[in-house]
Amino acid sequence: MLDRRGALGLWPLLALAGCGTSRAPRIAGVPAPGGFEDISCVPYARARSGLTLRGDAWQWWDAAAGRYARARRPEPGAVLVLARTGRLPQGHVAVVARVTGPREIRVDHANWASGRDKGRVARDQPVLDVSAGNDWSLVRVWFPPAGDYGTSQFAAHGFVGPNRKAEYKEGEI
Repeated sequence: MLDRRGALGLWPLLALAGCGTSRAPRIAGVPAPGGFEDISCVPYARARSGLTLRGDAWQWWDAAAGRYARARRPEPGAVLVLARTGRLPQGHVAVVARVTGPREIRVDHANWASGRDKGRVARDQPVLDVSAGNDWSLVRVWFPPAGDYGTSQFAAHGFVGPNRKAEYKEGEI
């Protein structure tokens, strides 16, 4: 039997283990097995993508330079990096699950909610490219608690891929 210290030491492993599975997200207000509930976007994206980047979400774009492919076009497995703003002081990262069209993708991510839903994992959530240049520099993200996109738009740095392909060059699309 685990004592309190042993159980607390296992929390990060148990939380991350749940991120890579096909289990449904937890139900708000119902504790996950073992009582462990919350996970933020960074450890979730790291576990799902295999990227070994550190720091807040907004720092992933610069941290990936020279280590991972950076692109303006989504592909499954890449990580969408949202910029730091007043509303997103740490930015946000989400893993591209699939590309559904030239201006829509589906992502898996964590902690894209507030209140009692904070820390939830959301899978297959829509993201729209609303940039004027069709370059994924401005997006709208589905907000599960509201059941819609709302009116908020978020600046995006681009996509960081888990492979070591050619680097995105400023001005390229």
